[in-house]
Amino acid sequence: MITQIKGRLLEKTPTYLVIDCNGIGYEVNISLNTFSSLSSEENIQLFTHLQIREDAHILYGFFTAIERAVFRLLIGVSGIGASTARTMLSSLTPSEIQEAILAEDVPKIQGVKGIGLKTAQRVIIELKDKIKTLYGIEEIPVMKSNTIKEETLSALEVLGYSRKSSQKVVDNLIQGNPDSTIEDLIKGALNKL
Repeated sequence: MITQIKGRLLEKTPTYLVIDCNGIGYEVNISLNTFSSLSSEENIQLFTHLQIREDAHILYGFFTAIERAVFRLLIGVSGIGASTARTMLSSLTPSEIQEAILAEDVPKIQGVKGIGLKTAQRVIIELKDKIKTLYGIEEIPVMKSNTIKEETLSALEVLGYSRKSSQKVVDNLIQGNPDSTIEDLIKGALNKL
């Protein structure tokens, strides 16, 4: 198993990289999350996962070990292959996936292209306990911020803003300052909506 790769970056696209390791060029499939995390440095190091199939050996690369661990958890769920897991990591950050699983946020997971209702529910059921141990966190902080988020979204709806347009703004505010109160979030959202 190839667990990491370190070398000179030869080619960089949003879906794959080519890395030169002592004269051998490795094609490494990446997520948009990894693509955006990479700087323009010539020498890079990625954590990898090697998938061996009957017809191909496919190398997946990740900027962080946590992203690789989330990828491995996702491909362990029935109905999610490597390309779907990579799509999830391109649509959501590893921490967003973790938060969605712990908060049992089916619509957020279902919002990823190629994931239906049953698959989203299966991801939550199968990974809820595993994702907690992966991050070494408790469920309470996420649930607390989720309750604050819901109350903020409800208040904005009462004020006449659509839930859909408010949700992304509120998510960004919570991500920027996880300790925000409902009042802080409402004020911040009103400034941005």
